[in-house]
Amino acid sequence: MKILCVSDQIDPLIYNSNAVKNFPDIDLILCAGDLPMDYVDFIVSVFNKPTYFIFGNHDLKEYKYYHNVPGTNSSPAATSQTNSHFVSNNINKTDQHNHHHGAIYAGFKNLRLKLVSFSKNNKKKTPLLLTGVSGSIKYNNGLCQFTENEMKFKLVKLIPGLLLNKLRYGRYIDILLTHATPYHVHDHSDPCHTGFKCFNWFIKTFKPEFMIHGHIHLYDQREERISQYHGTTVINAFAHHIITINNYVKTEK
Repeated sequence: MKILCVSDQIDPLIYNSNAVKNFPDIDLILCAGDLPMDYVDFIVSVFNKPTYFIFGNHDLKEYKYYHNVPGTNSSPAATSQTNSHFVSNNINKTDQHNHHHGAIYAGFKNLRLKLVSFSKNNKKKTPLLLTGVSGSIKYNNGLCQFTENEMKFKLVKLIPGLLLNKLRYGRYIDILLTHATPYHVHDHSDPCHTGFKCFNWFIKTFKPEFMIHGHIHLYDQREERISQYHGTTVINAFAHHIITINNYVKTEK
């Protein structure tokens, strides 16, 4: 299974007519935030593969269509559950039609991706288990920024779905998709780019195989993109990065 992960920067290798040739055999696309929605639209239309996105702390013009934002007239445009391959609520059908973009919003949801189902180590076919978390640490009171306690509360609300995953599939989660980083894992010391300590707790407790994040721009080639943290492979998706999951056997729909 090949997963194309993108975040934070419009990548010229992707934003061109040869994108599929540049990145063949992609099965799934994960967008880790701070990307214009027209770029996400382009990715969906060119690759024609299941695509999931979260918001970062920039490029938030359409954030109001997915979350209640004080002072706006727009309702959340959460996507309805269809064929049990993703989970959401608070549907506004008009906003959903106008702002769906062909990609599925994963922010603060546990998703069971039957469209890209697989069997792990030749065992029973199951969905890919994805949990998405939008936003960054609060640094200037902007949209989609959260204090440590606010973010931990949002993670705690995800626990019932994770426990259900464990009961049904024998594991809590396969991929954690975030914008921000865990504390002291790929983060920086400035107020904007500090990681969340509650992400460290989440990884230790629910043990995702991968954590995909954005937010940290890789302008220095010496800066680490891939790290191991308590058994989880933490990957910075800046611009683009491809994950090849070798220990999974992809199954046909």
